Amino acid sequence: MKLFNDRKEFTKALELFDKYKETNNPIFSSFMITQALKASANIRDFERGSTIHRLISSRIKDDPYILASLIHFYSYIKNNIPNKAIDLFNEIKNPDAIIIILLLNACSLLGTNEVLNLAKKVSSQIPKSFYSNLRLLTSLLDVLMKCGDVTYAQLLFDRTEKKILPMYGVMMKGYIKNNMANKAIDLFHNIKDPDEIIINLLFNACAELGNDEALNLTKQISLKMSKLFYLNLRLLTSLLDALMKCGDVECAQLLFNRSEKKILPMYGAMMKGYIKNNMANKAILLFNEIKNPDEIVTNLLFNACAELGNDEALNLTKKVSSNMPNSFYSNYRISTSLFDALIKCGDCSMAEILFSKMEKSVINYGNLMSGFIKGNNPKKILDLFNQMKIDGIEPDLIIYFYIIKSLSQIGDYSISQSIIKQIPNYFLINDRIESSLIDMWGKIGNVDRAKEIFEKILQPDSTTYASMINTYGLNGMGIRAIELYYQVSSNFINEAHHTCVLNACSHSGLVDQARSIFKNIQIKTDKIYTTMIDCLSRASIFEEAQNLIDEFERDHSPVLLNDGLNKTIAYFRNELLVKHHSERNVFFPNEWLHLPNVNTIKSTKHIEL
Repeated sequence: MKLFNDRKEFTKALELFDKYKETNNPIFSSFMITQALKASANIRDFERGSTIHRLISSRIKDDPYILASLIHFYSYIKNNIPNKAIDLFNEIKNPDAIIIILLLNACSLLGTNEVLNLAKKVSSQIPKSFYSNLRLLTSLLDVLMKCGDVTYAQLLFDRTEKKILPMYGVMMKGYIKNNMANKAIDLFHNIKDPDEIIINLLFNACAELGNDEALNLTKQISLKMSKLFYLNLRLLTSLLDALMKCGDVECAQLLFNRSEKKILPMYGAMMKGYIKNNMANKAILLFNEIKNPDEIVTNLLFNACAELGNDEALNLTKKVSSNMPNSFYSNYRISTSLFDALIKCGDCSMAEILFSKMEKSVINYGNLMSGFIKGNNPKKILDLFNQMKIDGIEPDLIIYFYIIKSLSQIGDYSISQSIIKQIPNYFLINDRIESSLIDMWGKIGNVDRAKEIFEKILQPDSTTYASMINTYGLNGMGIRAIELYYQVSSNFINEAHHTCVLNACSHSGLVDQARSIFKNIQIKTDKIYTTMIDCLSRASIFEEAQNLIDEFERDHSPVLLNDGLNKTIAYFRNELLVKHHSERNVFFPNEWLHLPNVNTIKSTKHIEL
């Protein structure tokens, strides 16, 4: 059994143990039990290890070797089973250094305040001679860091005269875990001859920072490290991850392409990096090279498709999801990413089917609502809101925000009134909710309710001002919109305020005021130009509108013109042509064949905030 374990053939060791167990009156030596527990721990076979534990339970207290092996076994198993290792430790009267190390390893897996207190208590009671055991000290530092007590860990580390690389490693790993990557890098500079593990942790720290300084250090160390280190695929993965997260996509691609042997985590690091650097298409191309994608890579594929949000991405999402193993659907992260991709690619129907099979949460409800908002399907949002009540899920701020947005789209006063009454008061005083309510009441036509909310706000923010200006504009109160516009602080004012007030002028026929406002706007965006041209067109001032179009086209490249502005320009040119022909009582059908359908421009009702 020991020979099999030494060869890492743990299953064979257990098969031999089972074969011996089937003989008549088997006698289990301590050595045999420890080897069986070691094999069980390494293949994470909790059921097998527990059976062995029950088999020799009467001998535990009398055999420290078996106790140590059991603690080691339970320390390796996840899902809070390390608690059993702690229970076993409490049965030992005078634990030696090895037993304490095993206890600390179990504590580090749990990482709770309870085990932190236990680790501190045990460390304060052990003989001083144990502190010369550097392996024990390393395990203690690991527990302190994983439980979040960085200060105590630093104090212990600084007081230790003799330090070994694993001690530096657990400190660096702890700094990274506790969002102190800079300290991990500072500690790295104190190490004379870092090994592969230490360099791997350095790359992890640089990836966390993701800045130019971290990138330069990553490149510097990667050039200096032994060529043999490049054979370590785990280290190579961390290097790719650091390069990608620091923004050097080209260098990462070069390194990846030069690597003859590639493992899935390397593909994962590259895909994640492409997504982070707004290159989702490249992540998808790389995915297509992978023969047997695992759950992590599949999850990243769905993230990339969600970033693109187009028909091609939707088709790929459906194809991959239909071919992936059923076990992947039980992975919460994958099902959530698939759900997100379907919504962002516009297939809310399929997302709704998946949603019905998923564990319900306020986040999933919110994601589906966002898809229905985007798809202009407000009734579905109210249906989901009612379903939340049935499922007993408490809505959060985001849910109420989407509900108010849906009520704005529906535009029914009585429905809005009844649902708003259901929102708790502590949500109603939130800035974002207040702005949404102002916008909602404005679109329904109840200016007084919108004004009442606005006037109760002691310090309206930028969005709130824009919502109220827009409300006045929608309801033909252009003068009030202009008055409020001039009350907005210069620190707050932005494109939304400009477009809202110009739109208000357009709907109220206040052309002179619009001209004055437009003239004083320093940075004129395409939306601002669009709204001003619309104002002039509504007032039949076509020549001035044409001059404004010419001015914009002169100062901007044609490729920069967005679809909305192109349609508006086409509409205004259409109006100019109509005016030109009507004055001459002439009609030229061939010219009209080239005019696009711009009827939607005439029906513009409001600016979407």
